[in-house]
Amino acid sequence: MRHSTTRLTVAQALVRFLAAQYTERDGVRHRLIAGTWGILGHGNVAGLGQALVEAGEDVMPFHQGRNEQAMVHAAVGYARQRDRLSTQAVTTSIGPGATNLVTGAALATINRLPVLLLPGDYFAAHPADPLLQQLEHPVEADVSVNDTLRPVSRYFDRITRPEALIPSALNAMRVLTDPAETGAVTLALPQDVQAEAFDWPEEFFAERVWRVRRPAPDPAELAEAVRAVRAARRPLIVAGGGVHHSGAEEALKAFVDATGIPVASTQAGKGSLRHDHPADLGGIGHTGTAVSDDLARTADLVIGIGTRYTDFTTASGTLFQNPGVRFLNLNITAFDAHKMAATTLVCDARAGLTALTEALAGHRVDAGYEAEYRAGKERWEQLVEAAYRADDDSAVPSQTQVLGALDAVVGDEDVVINAAGSLPGDLHKLWRARSPRQYHLEYGYSCMGYEIPAAIGVQQAAPDVPVWALVGDGTYLMMPTEIVTAVQEGLPIKMILVQNHGYASIGGLSESVGAERYGTAYRYRAADGTFTGAPLPVDLAANAGSLGMEVLRAKTVGELRQALRTARASDRPVCVYVETTTDPRAPAAPPAEAWWDVPVAEVAAREAAVAARERYDREVAARRRHL
Repeated sequence: MRHSTTRLTVAQALVRFLAAQYTERDGVRHRLIAGTWGILGHGNVAGLGQALVEAGEDVMPFHQGRNEQAMVHAAVGYARQRDRLSTQAVTTSIGPGATNLVTGAALATINRLPVLLLPGDYFAAHPADPLLQQLEHPVEADVSVNDTLRPVSRYFDRITRPEALIPSALNAMRVLTDPAETGAVTLALPQDVQAEAFDWPEEFFAERVWRVRRPAPDPAELAEAVRAVRAARRPLIVAGGGVHHSGAEEALKAFVDATGIPVASTQAGKGSLRHDHPADLGGIGHTGTAVSDDLARTADLVIGIGTRYTDFTTASGTLFQNPGVRFLNLNITAFDAHKMAATTLVCDARAGLTALTEALAGHRVDAGYEAEYRAGKERWEQLVEAAYRADDDSAVPSQTQVLGALDAVVGDEDVVINAAGSLPGDLHKLWRARSPRQYHLEYGYSCMGYEIPAAIGVQQAAPDVPVWALVGDGTYLMMPTEIVTAVQEGLPIKMILVQNHGYASIGGLSESVGAERYGTAYRYRAADGTFTGAPLPVDLAANAGSLGMEVLRAKTVGELRQALRTARASDRPVCVYVETTTDPRAPAAPPAEAWWDVPVAEVAAREAAVAARERYDREVAARRRHL
C-alpha cells in the first residue's frame, strides 16, 4: 500500500514538522517549539528563511534577533519560564553566525534547559571548496565550524540527505522533552540540503505529543531513603533547580510542613519555598546565608533535591563537615543522584517528595532543632534589613539598597533576572523570593550578557508579568544588542542598569587572591600603565536610550524608588540607570559565609599574593571527599 506524500524542501518540511510537536504533562498540553529566532544570511536565507515566510506567522512565529548568542539566551529564558515544557528554535547562517551559538548552547546544556539550534552548514555536495566562511581541515573534510557545537549539545546531527531528517528530527524532539536528558539540541543544516526537495510521508507531519514523564521512586530505594531520614537528627534539604523544573514546590512545602526539615537553596532552587516560610533558610554555600551554612556544617543528613552540587553549593568541598554526614539525593538524573556517594532516589522530584511524605507519616525533627534554625533565620533577616535600609532619600544608593528599593516595589508575580557579577552573591544572600518563578538566576554558566535577552524570552512566555533584568556595567557592555529587539517587539522589559565602573565581583575576588584588583576597573591608564586613572566618560544610559529604551536616571535613593515604581507601571521597555556609591560605610551584603576555591600563586614576590597563599593553604586543608 502506497502512503501519501507531500513534496517539500527539507527546510519547509522541518518547519511544518516542528509546528506539529507538543508536550504533555499532568494532562496539560503545550506547543513544544513556540517560535523561531533567526538572523538570516547566505547559509539559511534561501532554505529556512524561505520556509518560514512560506509557512507564515500563524504556523511558526519568527523573532528577529541581533546576536546569535543572545537569541539562544532568549529561548532559554522562555523555556525556563515555561518549566521546560515549551521552548524556541534558533536559526543562523554558516560560519560566525553558527559559532556564536556555542556559548548559549553551553549555558542551556549546563542548566538542563531545552533549546533547538538550527545552524546553516557548508554544501553537502561539495560543488566548490572552500566556500565563503568555510573552515578547511587538512585531514577531515567533513569537519565544519558547527562541530564546535558537539560537546555542548545533548544531541547533534548534520543532515546531509533529505531523508535523514526524519529520524534525526524525531530524536531531537525526544531529547528536548526528556527531563533527564534535555539541553541544547543541534541539527546542522547544509545550505544545499535545506533547499533540496523530497517526497515526505504525510505521517511525518501528523500532530505528535511527547509526554513528559514523572517516574516514581523505586520501592527499595524509597525504603532506604525513609530509613535514612528517620535516623537523622540534623537533616537539611538542599533544594536545586530540579524542584522548579518538576513543579514540585507544593510537594516540597507539604514535605517540610510534615517533617520540619529546613530548606536551603542553590541559586537555581531559590524560591522553592516562599522566603517567609519558617523553614526557608535562603541560599547555601559560598554565597549562602549564615544560618544555612551553619546548619550545613553540622548536618548529619543532606537531602539534595534536584541539585548538581556545584562548587558554590559545597563551598568547594569544605561545607559539610559533620564527620558522620551522609547524603540522600532525589534526582531524575542518575548521574546527579549518585554524587557525594549518596543514597539515591532516582525519580521525578514531585513524585519522590510525595512518596517520601506519605512514607514518613508521623515523623518530625526534634523541636529544639526547629527552634535553633528558626532563631538563625530571624538573625539573618535582621542582616537583610540592615543591608536594604536607606533612611536618607538624598543619599547615593549602595548596591544592596538598590535591591531593597526593588524589593519594596515588586509583586509576587514579578520575575527578577540576573546571571553574573557581584549581584548574584547579593541576591542569593538577600533576595526574598515570593513565588517559584520570581528568582531567575542563571548561575550554572554565570554568563555575562544573559540578562537582557533572557528577560525578552521570559516576557514572551509571560506577557502580563513584570520582568526585571538586573545588569551591571560590565555585563551591559558585553551584550546590549537585544534592547533593539525588545523595542521592536514592544516587550515592556524593565532593566536596572547598575554603574560601578568596572568588574566589581572580579575586583573583589582579585583582591582576595593577591592579584590586587589588577585590570578590573573601567578607568583611564595612569602614568604607571595600570588602569587606575579617572573613570571612563561613558554614558550607558544614553546608549540604552539610543537603542530605543525609555531611560530613567536615578541619582539618589528617593529618585531610585520613584523610578522603579514608574518602570513597573510602564508598557514599553524601560531602563532605570543608577550609579552606586563608593562610600565604604554604605550598607552592603554580609561577607561570604563559606569558602570558594580559586587557586592562589604558590610562589610570588608581592606581599599581597604571599598573604593570600597563606590564607588559601589554611582553607583548602578543610576540603574533604564524601565517600
